[in-house]
Amino acid sequence: MPKRWRIATHDALRVAALERAAGVSPVVAQLLLLRGIECPDAARHFLDAKLTGLRDPEELGGVSQAADLIHAAISAGKRIVVYGDYDADGMTATAILLGCLKLLRANCTFHVPNRMDDGYGLHCESLRQLKSQGAELVITVDCGIASIEQARTAAELGLQLIITDHHQMADTLPQAAAVVHPRLPQAPYPFPDLCGAAVALKLAWALCQRASDAKRVSEPMRNFLLQAVGLAAIGTVADVVPLVDENRILVRHGLMSLRNYPTVGVRELVRLAKLDQKPGLEGEDLAFALAPRLNAAGRLGQAELAIELLTTTSVERAAELAKYLDELNETRKTLERSVTRSAQQQINDRFDPAKHAALVLADHDWHPGVIGIVAGKLAEKYHRPVVMIALDKIGVKPGSGSGRSVAGFNLHAALGECSEHLVSHGGHTAAAGLRIDERHVDAFRTAFCACAERCISTEQRTAELFVDAEVPLAGLTLQTVLQIDGLSPFGHGNERPLLCTSDVRLAAPPQRMGGAGRHLSLLLVQHGVQMRAVAFGNGDWETELARVDQPISVAFRPVINAFRGRRSVEVHLQDWKREKADV
Repeated sequence: MPKRWRIATHDALRVAALERAAGVSPVVAQLLLLRGIECPDAARHFLDAKLTGLRDPEELGGVSQAADLIHAAISAGKRIVVYGDYDADGMTATAILLGCLKLLRANCTFHVPNRMDDGYGLHCESLRQLKSQGAELVITVDCGIASIEQARTAAELGLQLIITDHHQMADTLPQAAAVVHPRLPQAPYPFPDLCGAAVALKLAWALCQRASDAKRVSEPMRNFLLQAVGLAAIGTVADVVPLVDENRILVRHGLMSLRNYPTVGVRELVRLAKLDQKPGLEGEDLAFALAPRLNAAGRLGQAELAIELLTTTSVERAAELAKYLDELNETRKTLERSVTRSAQQQINDRFDPAKHAALVLADHDWHPGVIGIVAGKLAEKYHRPVVMIALDKIGVKPGSGSGRSVAGFNLHAALGECSEHLVSHGGHTAAAGLRIDERHVDAFRTAFCACAERCISTEQRTAELFVDAEVPLAGLTLQTVLQIDGLSPFGHGNERPLLCTSDVRLAAPPQRMGGAGRHLSLLLVQHGVQMRAVAFGNGDWETELARVDQPISVAFRPVINAFRGRRSVEVHLQDWKREKADV
């Protein structure tokens, strides 16, 4: 759908002052100012992102109490179970805490629910099963903060329960032995946007300090924590939390850790994804190469294999598991394409996106493991909240739903308004899950769309493209783009800068590339400067662009292409307009 471009304005005097004081290019000065960074010291702090910028783990609410209890349980030889989640954040969180407990010689194992059979979160039946198997202490990671009933069940069973989570909490906290969360009302953390893996890292750090009886941990524990920073980086990027403050530090140093101190399993994943051929890892590599392979296992009901991959010390087993996860990811891609085609047909047949404020789609043949990905793509395409529901084939069990939102619409709150039609729901402002009986789908659709209608104005239903700056192609020198890369790691909350320029022509006809011609390769020219452009996922632009015989404006993200050791600047095209259109 057409997008409205919003190009940021800049104060030339402020840009020039920061450029001189911080020693950066004018473009980078503009980008820093857009991020609220105005003084040279703040610019240097942002660009350096030192590991020492991580806050002491004891500052995180509940960590001190949880670490004391776990340390005592280890000393007493209690049977400890880490209760994880089946997405990449939950898997890496599980691997971090499990690895720490093993390093401390704890009597421990892990449990992760099955996405298809159990659904998200802590389950009473699972707690009963764990108790029957001898568990004495259960520590949740990336789940449990809203598990009021489950916490009561744990107490009735005589299970000690420690909850570590980062998700939206209910009005009442579960009654557990300790609760670790960055948004605890009685102990708010200075940075509330940690992911589950980062919360697990803080707890592991505190445990290592107790085991070392000092703030400075022993060498083996330091090496473990460096590896854990790499795992936390994967969870941080995969869970799409803002890459600012501590998250930015974790990912910046996690990328180096994944390259220099990888677990044997991560090393095999990196090799299979061919990332070992790159000079260095980037945040996008985690988002589009490593996290999808881990998530594929969870989406297809085999999350325990991904956790085993992250924690195994056997090179042979790591190679076997990494290969299997790679195959699962290919299966996931096939399922995703099938569900996308079916959902698109349902939209074409039953909905008018120009009129409907939200889309609620349901089908018996959709795999519940991929509906979240498809919902995200459709939400981006139509700039509407989208809920996808995979109905039970025989209509016995509740259907599993996954929703993705757009800016300005609180998906978690909207599901709360429609909760009378749901069996359960949970998640974030931007992404959430639900379970629903098939007979209530139509009523839920009506209520959810009515909520979206009230909350999202007609103007908000037009997607907006926020452009950081206008820069001519001639201004994209290798040095300038390298400085732009200094703002990395890029991701949610710190996007790779989006630039634009006008009076551009095509120097050659566009060419489709990639599987099924899904991508597009172009050669742009502006005032004698030529530059290669790639439009990922927009191969269907070919026909229209091939007919354009006038200058166009393009919106793009500049990148460094390192091919066979030779570095050059190219751009990743995000949108384009004919010159006569308003930009």
